[in-house]
Amino acid sequence: MRALIGAFAQTNQTQFNRADGAGYDFIAGIVLALDPKNPQVAARLTTAFRSWRALEPVRRGHAEAALRRLAAEPALSRDVKDIVERSLATA
Repeated sequence: MRALIGAFAQTNQTQFNRADGAGYDFIAGIVLALDPKNPQVAARLTTAFRSWRALEPVRRGHAEAALRRLAAEPALSRDVKDIVERSLATA
């Protein structure tokens, strides 16, 4: 999972950072599905969002919405929650 999906999020910047936000939604959905089973790998996938503030405004908005979707999950693991909160708090 980490090798395939992680490669998409970390190295396929064209598709992960699509202007329509589909790449962010895809990774957020995978993280939510994977988190109860393997929170460490889910957290590792979530690190793809760390540089979201450097994106142009449209993409930044989509990435932030995906992070907020993750943050709103009440059963989020401590591992993923930590990455999401730090990503959203970064100035």
